[in-house]
Amino acid sequence: MIEFERTKELAKKRKMSLLEVNDKAGLGKRSIYNWKNRKPGIMALIAVARVLHTSVDYLSGETDDPIPHNQESIRLEDDLPHSYRGYPVPERYLNIVRDLMEHDIQERENQG
Repeated sequence: MIEFERTKELAKKRKMSLLEVNDKAGLGKRSIYNWKNRKPGIMALIAVARVLHTSVDYLSGETDDPIPHNQESIRLEDDLPHSYRGYPVPERYLNIVRDLMEHDIQERENQG
């Protein structure tokens, strides 16, 4: 099944064994190996996706992009107060993030 193959592939890229992924996801003994013959439950897929820093959609074959994309975007241009773990984010930190993002965006545009 595709879930097993993609989990195996990502685990290898992350230098993790399937048993290690299985344990970190808190699944039953050798659960991931059972995915060779039967579809995993959604809760197991969610747990494994978190461990492998990917999406359930990728593991289940709904997308070929292993990088999860958050549809919600934070607009740093807004005048809204930003916080991290309950503390206000200083404007100088936001400026650093803006500069880093601009650099990355320009780099991607130059490559493509």
